[in-house]
Amino acid sequence: MARKVIDEPSEEIVANAKKDRAEKRGPFAKFALFIRQVMLELRKVVTPTRRELFSYTGVVLVFVVIMMALVSLLDWIFGLGVVWVFGNPK
Repeated sequence: MARKVIDEPSEEIVANAKKDRAEKRGPFAKFALFIRQVMLELRKVVTPTRRELFSYTGVVLVFVVIMMALVSLLDWIFGLGVVWVFGNPK
């Protein structure tokens, strides 16, 4: 039976080629590549609608209030524990 040959280069060859290309780039070429990649990523950003923005803001505010209550409760409990262990400093 004949083996099926795939025309895809191995991962090692691709990694070496990328490394060689990166070494040949000058600082301005690297900076230009960085700017191009940033612009490509910024094109993928989706701006939320007004309704989504208010919804996300509400979720964040509710989460912050819940976390504040939890931390305040734990602070009060630990405060009681400290007073119980060390006594009231009067």
